[in-house]
Amino acid sequence: MTPPVVLLVDDDEDLRNSTTQALDLAGLQVDGFSRAEQALDRITAGFSGVVISDIRMPGLDGLTLMNRIHEIDHDVPVILITGHGDVPLAVRAMREGAHDFIEKPFSGAQLASIAVRALEFRQLVLENRRLRAAAGQADDLETRLVGRSERMIALRRQIRTIGPSDADVLIVGDTGTGKEIVARALHDLSPRAARPFIAITCSALPETLIESELFGHEAGAFPGAIRARMGKFDHARGGTILLDDIGAMPLDVQGKLLRVIEDRLISPLGSNAQHPLDARFIATSRVELVREVAAGRFREDLLYRLNVVSLRVPPLSERLEDIPQLFTRLLTDACLRHRLPARMASPAFLAELSRNDWPGNVRELRNAAERFALGVQKTDAPSASHDTSGKLADMMAVHERKLLVDALIRHQGALRPVYETLGLSRKALYDKLVRHGIDKGHFLPAGPDAADTPHEDV
Repeated sequence: MTPPVVLLVDDDEDLRNSTTQALDLAGLQVDGFSRAEQALDRITAGFSGVVISDIRMPGLDGLTLMNRIHEIDHDVPVILITGHGDVPLAVRAMREGAHDFIEKPFSGAQLASIAVRALEFRQLVLENRRLRAAAGQADDLETRLVGRSERMIALRRQIRTIGPSDADVLIVGDTGTGKEIVARALHDLSPRAARPFIAITCSALPETLIESELFGHEAGAFPGAIRARMGKFDHARGGTILLDDIGAMPLDVQGKLLRVIEDRLISPLGSNAQHPLDARFIATSRVELVREVAAGRFREDLLYRLNVVSLRVPPLSERLEDIPQLFTRLLTDACLRHRLPARMASPAFLAELSRNDWPGNVRELRNAAERFALGVQKTDAPSASHDTSGKLADMMAVHERKLLVDALIRHQGALRPVYETLGLSRKALYDKLVRHGIDKGHFLPAGPDAADTPHEDV
């Protein structure tokens, strides 16, 4: 487990240094960062420390950092530093889950006292988790990767087996399935859990700077390189490097990455010197890399090197039985995050969710839970015309109504293409619209010429 540490984030170097010194004098171990992203890389579900962050910073601000941290572990204490006149912002922060806040100017002793209490709280949380696990209750992995389907049980079993090893891993799965959650779980179960977890989104790196971002550079290595800079790989020493969306990496950089993975040596741009890299590599892909190799967009030797162990994260369409439990969990998280009273979804509504396709997978389902928690979901249960008693006739009626509505939307309320597409007579379509209570006028395009009489086949 990570030793208790205070992560201090402040873009003001002078204030950061003086605060670090004050906390250090109080006997606390402090790591200071000028950017929120640097601190976020240190957070795991097993992180045993606390975070102190200025609330107003360029780039990722304190509130956003707090929310990102709580997506990883909702119980990590975050203490926010606010400026004079920011009390309303501090109140909002408390509602969104801040552990505490302190207003500038503050004394080092005051902040140290708050940090000590936050560390004690964190230790209690982690101890309770260990006791629950010892008592045979659901472990942390089941909390992070929710589901009782055979596919999810098998995935958790694989993670528990592979996590403690040092093997490089390739994680494949559709967009929104939770590949990064799997990667973080592998890191947290490994002997490297106390070291950094550096997530690199390959598709987001500018192609002209990707080598410098990954490997670092020496001063003068290229125009604009005024001073030497460490690369992201160097920041991960002793920890884990996640290469997210590895298929988006340019071919020439793939060759250099292959050498780093094989030799575990780094050579910054502009330097002939090499230094060792102690890190575990985990890569994710939303596309089949075998097809990318065949298309000439991915190196076959790199695929073989990354694919020491392969994990596949199933889409929701392959584990529909998990949707009710997963939605309930996401809804609980959303209510806690927004400081709202707990809400419950009806069995009929959960059944309706399980009949949807969810092409965006868990990410899309999480958005639905957010809307439900905030009360902007159209309804908290299917409407009367959508309600099903489990009888075949009722379920067929629900499906028929969905097909009719979809066709009306697609043809903007024009009836002729609807009944021709569905293979119905004009009278049969009218009868079905009446029976399902569907008004075609709701689907007509806006404008003065949009209206038509009930018997026109527009």
